[in-house]
Amino acid sequence: MAEAAKDPAKLPPGMTPGLDTTQVQNPAGATFPNGCHIAELEIDPDSGVTTILRYTVVDDFGVTINPMMLEGQVHGGVVQGIGQALLEETVYDNDSGQLLSGTFMDYAMPRADNLPNFSFTTRNVPCKANPLGVKGAGEAGAVGAPPALINAIVDALHHKGVRHVDMPATPSRVWQALHAAG
Repeated sequence: MAEAAKDPAKLPPGMTPGLDTTQVQNPAGATFPNGCHIAELEIDPDSGVTTILRYTVVDDFGVTINPMMLEGQVHGGVVQGIGQALLEETVYDNDSGQLLSGTFMDYAMPRADNLPNFSFTTRNVPCKANPLGVKGAGEAGAVGAPPALINAIVDALHHKGVRHVDMPATPSRVWQALHAAG
């Protein structure tokens, strides 16, 4: 079939030989996915350890082509965001500049015991800016998780005077913020 498509004698009049094609889509406007991440957590005031009890995501991605793959993509992004917000820190020696967290023994990445079960739901509204009605989904989990977690930490410690915690909110940083506030 591919060989026949290359032979102009075997094609209808006016048809270009070959299997190559080009399509350009100029959308009428941008697509804007929407979502909400909610983290419920507990903080041990003696150690600064943060435990995520529940994590809920509701997103609008327009028309969903593969719901199961989409859910897995959001879960993976949330895990990446949890790592960024609570665990992952690049540490350098102050004197030499030597990287001190260059192996997975020294660089804390999220593991199953750091994660809760996720509640994921979509409330999709088709996009009118493209013929498929789809919206972007690639960064949704990773973008929503860090602010949801840091805001939940600050909210949990607000009554103690904590107004800010830098990422990653490691147990040490949370403990220091808690005790510096009074």
